[in-house]
Amino acid sequence: MDDYLKEALEIVKAQASVRNMTEEDILSMVDKLARGIADIHHSAEEGEVEHPSIEPKKAIREKSIICLECGKSFKVLTKRHLATHDLTPAEYKEKYGYTKKTSLVCKSLARERRKKMADMRLWERRGQSK
Repeated sequence: MDDYLKEALEIVKAQASVRNMTEEDILSMVDKLARGIADIHHSAEEGEVEHPSIEPKKAIREKSIICLECGKSFKVLTKRHLATHDLTPAEYKEKYGYTKKTSLVCKSLARERRKKMADMRLWERRGQSK
């Protein structure tokens, strides 16, 4: 616990240098951080993998998409990132209940891509080349 306390003190020290904190705030923050750091350390030792507690439908947001495996935020969930979790995009979608057609990109980017494709009007060009 001594190492966790030192780490917590460093974090609180940095916080106290940029904002006013009462003695009670400092003690409370040190206690919470030390416990949190210890919990993280112990769960990592035991090999527990915590999955983010977010619903798959809420993971695809306006400006980001949350990886349900690690909890990190991205604009696009790539094959490369999913490979770090030993998953393909199809396996990821199946595991979390997404349809096969679901795009693993944030909503704003998907909207931009749809608009760009509509502006290109590729279906008209295809008909002219015949």
